[in-house]
Formats: sequence, C-alpha cells, structure tokens
Amino acid sequence: MEVVLIVLAVVVIALIAWALVRKRRDSRREEAGELRRTARGHELRAEREEAGAQERAARAKREAAAAELQAARAENVRAEAADHQQRAADVDPDSDSDDRAEEGARTR
Repeated sequence: MEVVLIVLAVVVIALIAWALVRKRRDSRREEAGELRRTARGHELRAEREEAGAQERAARAKREAAAAELQAARAENVRAEAADHQQRAADVDPDSDSDDRAEEGARTR
C-alpha cells in the first residue's frame, strides 16, 4: 500500500508540475501574441509616418521646381526690361552717348 501511495504522490506531483509548465507556456504565448500585436501597431504607425514624410518631400520638390521656374521667368522678364531700357536709350534723341554707354554697362 505504501508503494501505491508513493506512486500516486509522484503521479500527482508530476501532474501538478505538468500543469504549471503548461500554464506558464500558455501565459508566455499570450504575452508573445500581445507583443506581436503591439509591434504590428507600431509598424503601421511607422508606415503612415513614412508615407506622410514622402508626401511632404514630394510636395517640397514640386514647390522647389515651381520656385526655380518662377525665378527663371523673373530673370527673363528682367533681361527683357534691360533690353527695352537699352533700346530706349539708343532711340532717345535727348540721351547722350555717354549715358547710353553707362546704361549698357549697368545692364550687362
């Protein structure tokens, strides 16, 4: 009878140990699942942030290109104005040749 009690005690202890190990393993699985969900949430947020940053960068490039185009147009208008000033000085009978030479030097 003692042997049966000892065997039964060993079996009960083994079952308790097995249950504790299983419970610990299940708990760790739940924790890992929660960590994965959290990580996925962070990944999604990072993707949204990156998409926003790329959109802003593209917008900035478009704005820079538009600014360069506007500056080029302004330079063309400025050159045209200088050309008209020079032509006006050349045509003006009241303008002396020194004024015309000086005006031409300033616009070039």
